[in-house]
Amino acid sequence: MEPNVRFWITERQSFIQRFLQWTELLDPTNLVISIDKIEKSRQLLLTNEDASVRDLEDQQVQEAWKRSLSTVHPDNSTLIPVPFRPAAFLPFTAPMVFLSLVSVKSLKSMILPQFAFYTYNSAFNIINGNASYNRHPYESILLGAGVSASTTFFGLCSHLLQVKLQLKNILVRKTLPVIILAQVSGLNVVASRSFESTRGIEVMDKEGNVVGFSRRAGTKAVKDTATSRVMLFGTSALIPEVFSYFFKRTQLFLRYPWSLWTLKLSCTVLVMGLMVPVSFSIFPQTGRIQCSKLEKEIQSATEETELFYNRGV
Repeated sequence: MEPNVRFWITERQSFIQRFLQWTELLDPTNLVISIDKIEKSRQLLLTNEDASVRDLEDQQVQEAWKRSLSTVHPDNSTLIPVPFRPAAFLPFTAPMVFLSLVSVKSLKSMILPQFAFYTYNSAFNIINGNASYNRHPYESILLGAGVSASTTFFGLCSHLLQVKLQLKNILVRKTLPVIILAQVSGLNVVASRSFESTRGIEVMDKEGNVVGFSRRAGTKAVKDTATSRVMLFGTSALIPEVFSYFFKRTQLFLRYPWSLWTLKLSCTVLVMGLMVPVSFSIFPQTGRIQCSKLEKEIQSATEETELFYNRGV
């Protein structure tokens, strides 16, 4: 069985345990691990199946799990490209979230941050989504391009509405971009991983044996991930806006107006630094689903009452 799948199936972690686990996996040093070290760690886990999960107090085993879980895709056992590993998500998206919410008048200044943000998210979602269904590389490229373009357009709606309608109500003017950012981020997940719900993803028993392909499991995996993204970006965009609202009423802002940008950027990074592991931890990495909720052909193919699937990140 793939070590990463074995870990998530065997370790029935609570939300707090998953959160602590993700704080380790999101360590930026996981972006610079050499391929040689990753291969050695994988070899250790592959040759030490019985003790690898239980022996978590062993420092060498802990380090091996950290390297494997943070760099290797659980569906196809391939290395995740460095810019799209979970540890790269915060450094890439935090500045983009900040820039996408900055009020600008130039159309070019509106489009570039939005396009960069949704393009990166589309690629991240496709690469870290479920990879067990059949697909061709050109399908992923075309899908990613279409999702990037469409979600960028929807993401620009808040800026275009503000310019067109000249919104005066400060509550609407501040919350509208946050709501649109959160909803479009969730839509980005649903669209970029749409093949999972139409073609189905692998479901397996507790031993890792594949029982079949389920569209219902694919739909649940995409839905759960989209929900976590809405929570992540909604919270990460809202809290800096709230802090900025009160900061504008202080003497410090009146003396140093430029400090508002510093505050918003710092606040965005800090909030996302907390919310990224929270959002990744809301749902287990390997989801569980009752066999009775799956397709008839899968129910007839196994006597297990509970099956597992890779939710993706």
